[in-house]
Amino acid sequence: MTENNEKKDLPSIDIRIDKDGVWYYKGNEMFRKDIVALFYQGLESDHAGRYLVRNEKEAFYIEVEDVPYTVISVEFKSNEEGGTSFFNILLSDDSMEQLDPSTLRIGKENVLYCSVKKNVFEARFTRKSYYQLAKYIQHDPGKDIYFLILNNRHYEISSK
Repeated sequence: MTENNEKKDLPSIDIRIDKDGVWYYKGNEMFRKDIVALFYQGLESDHAGRYLVRNEKEAFYIEVEDVPYTVISVEFKSNEEGGTSFFNILLSDDSMEQLDPSTLRIGKENVLYCSVKKNVFEARFTRKSYYQLAKYIQHDPGKDIYFLILNNRHYEISSK
């Protein structure tokens, strides 16, 4: 089967992820974390930017209101022996990873986003996680830019 035929043959299923990272099936919130974890493991995006879940037996499209991941919390980490500092982020799939500050961007309605999962997916910051990171964000009113300084490096937060 060719890739183009596969795209046409994949069904859509009544599963969606809302802008807060909550999964729904037929309008009902999915509470089983083990099922949601399986869906996250099989999450992909196609050439058109649509999201699908693929496992060994099947693949199906899902609706994603904004982006598939949310940043639940942010924790600043600093090596006390003069090493590097970084931010750990907890994602909606309960995984923890290091924030790549070069991927920070401000979207519509001043919502903060970053790239996650080796820059494969985008994540939306929740209000709580935004405020946790905002303590470290600086503003240059002359240039009207926002930025982070981490390990003596300047990371401008783009507006895309």
